[in-house]
Amino acid sequence: MMDVKKLAQVAGGGGYKSLRVQAQISLPWSDAFRISIKSVVLRLGRAAITATGIILGVAFLTYVWSDRIFSEGVSKARAQQEQTLAAAAEAVRGGGKPTTGATETPAGTATLGAAETPAGESSASTPADSEEREKRARTTWLVIMSLLVCGIGITNSMLMSVTERFQEIGTMKCLGALDSFIVRLFLIESLVVGALGSAAGIVVGFLFVLLYYGLKAGFSVTAKIDWGELSGYVLLALAIGTALSLASAIPPAIRAAQMPAAAALRTEI
Repeated sequence: MMDVKKLAQVAGGGGYKSLRVQAQISLPWSDAFRISIKSVVLRLGRAAITATGIILGVAFLTYVWSDRIFSEGVSKARAQQEQTLAAAAEAVRGGGKPTTGATETPAGTATLGAAETPAGESSASTPADSEEREKRARTTWLVIMSLLVCGIGITNSMLMSVTERFQEIGTMKCLGALDSFIVRLFLIESLVVGALGSAAGIVVGFLFVLLYYGLKAGFSVTAKIDWGELSGYVLLALAIGTALSLASAIPPAIRAAQMPAAAALRTEI
């Protein structure tokens, strides 16, 4: 015959009030991460579809930012080259007197040109500046819309993933998994897919820009750009893509966690 009192003391350490069964268990983050990675590998096709939205959105974002940095680098290099050629031409026109004539002639001409040219350019470049601002505003709007569409696609894909895994979720709940553990599984899965998709999108967007400017101005253009600024934009694009994927997975994860185990087990897909 089972000694109930002894069993209660072993299980709870104190009288009949301690006789209870732990209905739910909390697994560590390492187990949640391992299960999530295994789920991504088993559902590689669906994970690839989910990552496609992230790849396209982040690739477009990286393309826009990289294009601006490459364009600025090419413009600065061209301006420096024109200044060098102008200085050489002034030295030649100065009759080989780089000390006096070359300094006086540019002072007389370049000063007037510098005084007159910006005044003429400032009045003439106002429409160009406004057009450039409008272009950047349109590009920013396109980036925002593409990221929103990307987020909606991720949310839909994660909802479908929850739907097809009803019985799996119910089984985990019957085995004692906490609701927080279910949420953790889906968020880690979305985080992994978002990080990998964002990294792939960054590579795709940067390669498009590099190929375009490499064919247009030569691949030596890479020496003319600000790599520090570009690295900052790359990290920002990676953070945006990962955060967007994580935020889009929150509603499906909450729905999966709040699902009753019996109802999940009765569902047939």
